Amino acid sequence: MSFDRPAIISARPALTAELVERTGLDEAILHRLVHRFYDRVRADPLLGPIFAARIRDWGPHLDRMVEFWSSVALMTGRYHGAPVPAHATLPVSWAHFEQWLTLFRATAEEVCPPEGAAHVIERAERIARSLNMAVQDAARVASAVPVLRGGGADGRDGSA
Repeated sequence: MSFDRPAIISARPALTAELVERTGLDEAILHRLVHRFYDRVRADPLLGPIFAARIRDWGPHLDRMVEFWSSVALMTGRYHGAPVPAHATLPVSWAHFEQWLTLFRATAEEVCPPEGAAHVIERAERIARSLNMAVQDAARVASAVPVLRGGGADGRDGSA
C-alpha cells in the first residue's frame, strides 16, 4: 500500500522532496521530534531551569523550533531567525550542550526512521558545536579588558 505524504511547503521543493525520500522525515515526524525532545529538556535537571527562566509561552517557541528543524532537516526555508545571538549570552558550558545532544539523540532515534535520525543528529551536533563556540566567544569578549587607543601616533591622545 502506498502512503502519500501531505505536501510540505518549501522554498526549495525539489530539494525538500529528495530529503524526504532519502531520510523518511516529514513535518509530522519533525513535530513529534521537537515536542518530545522539549518535553525531555523541560524535565531535565540541568537544562530545564535554563529554559524555564527564558521561555514563558511554550506554544510559540515549539512552533518556531518545528520551523527551525524543518529548515535544517528538509531545507524548506521556513525558519527566519538568528539562533546564534539568542544563545550566545546564555549561562551554559559544553556540559549543557552535551546533555542537550544526549536528549536529542535519544529522541531522534526513538521518533525518526534510522536515516532520518542520523540526518538530524548530524545537524544537531554541528549546531551544538557552533552555539558553544558563540557562547565561548561572547564570554571572552565580555571579560576582556578593552584596548583604549588614543589619537596620537604614539597611541596617546594627549590628555593628562
